Amino acid sequence: MTEHDSSTQGPDRAPARPPVADRAAFEAEVARLRLREKAHTREGDAIAAARRRLPMVEVDATLELTGPDGPVTLLDAFEGRRQLIAYYFMWHEGHEAADQCEGCTWVTNQVRELGFLYSRDITYAVFCQGPYEESRRYRDFMGWEVPWYSALPSNDELLTGREVGSMHIVCYLREGDRVYETYWTTLRGVEVMDYDYALLDLTVYGRQELWEDSPSGWPQTMDAPPEHPMRTNGRPIPQWSRIEEGRSDDLTPGS
Repeated sequence: MTEHDSSTQGPDRAPARPPVADRAAFEAEVARLRLREKAHTREGDAIAAARRRLPMVEVDATLELTGPDGPVTLLDAFEGRRQLIAYYFMWHEGHEAADQCEGCTWVTNQVRELGFLYSRDITYAVFCQGPYEESRRYRDFMGWEVPWYSALPSNDELLTGREVGSMHIVCYLREGDRVYETYWTTLRGVEVMDYDYALLDLTVYGRQELWEDSPSGWPQTMDAPPEHPMRTNGRPIPQWSRIEEGRSDDLTPGS
């Protein structure tokens, strides 16, 4: 195998690339990596098994949410199913669409088909941490069809012991009229909702973000600050296709 091509990026130069090998050498390297991938998969299965054995904590089933028809309860959000997965969407009240959370926009944009969850008696819903009408207009701008509620009336109680205003996934179990919390995660834990990063991680250049451990000369996304790799040209990346379609991103209620 030859050394890495260390050519630097520039307007007239291609990014660096891996060394070239014959098929046998390539397959041998893939086989070595596959051992690690399989170990990673088995560890993920073991972690999921441990997650299924966690205790649970009761949550007030009457905690108030706001839905399309006004106040509802946490119990109502189950829509009669046994389990509920709630994504707690960060919200910057009174700010324009361009200023809303790029991370929450990124992961929410990828949850579309819910039929498989329904087949396992699970409801999925977004619990936005901002006013219903303002955030609902953002949902409509983005073209999302998932169930949408405002958790603003009960944020503090629903996220007891956690950072209100941050992104969270919380899983619930219903037994009759009683509700229990069974698991929660935040920050990079919400990547389970994503397929973009999962696919990017398979490619030679990866996510192209500054924090990654990549060889010298690998391309990196330079039009977004390191702390906001999901933004480009001042907006969360998925917004641009909606703007190009001519959709209104005015979040002002009643406009």
